[in-house]
Amino acid sequence: MTTTGLAAHDVWSRLPVGRREYRQDVVVALVLAGGIAISAVLSGAAGMYDDQAPWWVSALMVVANAGPLAFRRRFPMTVAVLVALAFVGTQLLRVPEAIFINFTLFIGLYTVGAWCSDRVRAEFVRWFVIVGMFIWLFLAIVFRWSVPSALPNQGDSLIPPFVANALLSIIINLVYFGAAWYSGNRAWTSAVAKHALQERTAELAVERERTAAQAITLERVRIARELHDVVAHHVSLMGVQAGAARRVLERDPDQAAASLGVVEASARTAVEELRRMLGTLREGDAAAGSDGPDSERIARTTAPSTDSIARIAELADAATTAGHPARYSVVGDVRPVPPTVATVAFRIAQEAVTNVLKHAGPDARADLRLRYLPDAIEVEVTDTGIGSRASRPTTVDATGDPDRPAGSGLGHVGMRERVSAVGGTVEIGPRARGGFLVRAWLPTT
Repeated sequence: MTTTGLAAHDVWSRLPVGRREYRQDVVVALVLAGGIAISAVLSGAAGMYDDQAPWWVSALMVVANAGPLAFRRRFPMTVAVLVALAFVGTQLLRVPEAIFINFTLFIGLYTVGAWCSDRVRAEFVRWFVIVGMFIWLFLAIVFRWSVPSALPNQGDSLIPPFVANALLSIIINLVYFGAAWYSGNRAWTSAVAKHALQERTAELAVERERTAAQAITLERVRIARELHDVVAHHVSLMGVQAGAARRVLERDPDQAAASLGVVEASARTAVEELRRMLGTLREGDAAAGSDGPDSERIARTTAPSTDSIARIAELADAATTAGHPARYSVVGDVRPVPPTVATVAFRIAQEAVTNVLKHAGPDARADLRLRYLPDAIEVEVTDTGIGSRASRPTTVDATGDPDRPAGSGLGHVGMRERVSAVGGTVEIGPRARGGFLVRAWLPTT
């Protein structure tokens, strides 16, 4: 008869309920009223009491016992007290009915346990009713013992019949009230669990929507970053070469033709990389709908492209062709690196060279270095130009510390995101002796 585990939910209420539940309560009240009336008529005809109550008293008791149940879920505690009083009144007034009034009292006690949100008051009311009913029971037993003619013949039984009768009445009432208490508490606990499950389901639905929205945003950012990496470099190179071709078209047709050849090659390369990127995105969409494990789907959708460290030398050649002499050097023992790290290294170098073409000025020179360290690789791109998009060197690590200054360009943001994704650090900013520096440290273990 305890309410363990319900205290955490005492602020939740099952009430109010809808019209459907109220209609059900009215139906229950009418059915029990009919049962009490039929039982009273039959019991009266069978001579249950010698001096039974008049018919109009019996009618009032029918209403008093069953009528409150029509409001049992609106005012559960009040209804429980009323049906308990009606139960006692039915016997005091000698109304010939002792069957269905037990159902009305049971339902009243059950409703208090099943529907009252204030669990402390619910327990108090039920204890009040139960203690009152046992007092009434003991008074009835004592009254019966005080009338010798009402006691059954003792006979030869080991237990006196009047004692056995009293003990039987007590046991029956203990089972009766215990069942009403337990079933009411179980109904409340079940309702609380159902409510908690519904809340959790709603939270999970909201979380799924939020996660889906975040995934869409992240995918858009990834696509935007890829488009920037693929398009910006080649478009910048094509712009520089087209401008050079326009300036020397009349006095040096051969140089103009060479510049236009670079434009054509850059355009072809850009188209190929865009086609490859779109193919990767389509493979990612197909993989997302597969039945494989989550880790396999993630691995397929985030697989690096074929860009690798070997193509960094092509960037130096492209910058030189565009009029910005560039030197590429490798320091340390060349060794294989993870494909993701290789892709990030290439993209960092590509963005840095693109910025040289766009912002360093016409006379700038570039220097590309790739260093193989014991547990990492380091990509460094410097130039001697005048372009500057940062006020001072900036370092961003994998933690994404928001207190460190960040660059203002989308290219810088993309570089930081890529480096952070592999747990590395990147330094972006003007050099003390002039020019600009991009240096990325990428772990390989």
